[in-house]
Amino acid sequence: MRRRLVLSLAAALPTWGRAPRAQTAPPIEVSAAWSRAAPQGGTGAGFLVLRNRGATPDRIVAASSPLARAVELHTHIREGDVLRMRPVPAIELPPGAEVRLAPGGLHLMLIGLQRPLREGDRVPVTLTLERGGTLTVELEVLAAGARGPAASAPGGGHGAPGGHGGVRPH
Repeated sequence: MRRRLVLSLAAALPTWGRAPRAQTAPPIEVSAAWSRAAPQGGTGAGFLVLRNRGATPDRIVAASSPLARAVELHTHIREGDVLRMRPVPAIELPPGAEVRLAPGGLHLMLIGLQRPLREGDRVPVTLTLERGGTLTVELEVLAAGARGPAASAPGGGHGAPGGHGGVRPH
């Protein structure tokens, strides 16, 4: 019994006195994360700006939210005079590039909403990256006809309400 205790303490010794590892900021930076008000059971959309600050490309390969039955990655495709939404297998995040998920382009579809999305709510969405793990983003819900955070607040931009969604690395 005494020998086991000594071995257990010896195994722990190398970690004593070591400074904790500094956490580095995730290479994918998220801003301006928002959605529009939508009814329960319906479909909502998620919009945001992503910047890959890393030196290697990454891709969003999946997304999920506890408030939706499913979250799909989508884009709009023009077929003649009609703009149609289509799922995409991934959203590319080239190094040093900014990628905008916006109305009329790439976006997240929140399908089968568990509750209504009301103006002022926050919707957690987890983005799964091919190389960078996961990010949990909070989409700020704006009015049903909103065109984006900058358009919904006087003065728009950085200091405006709704100007940035939260992001937490995992």
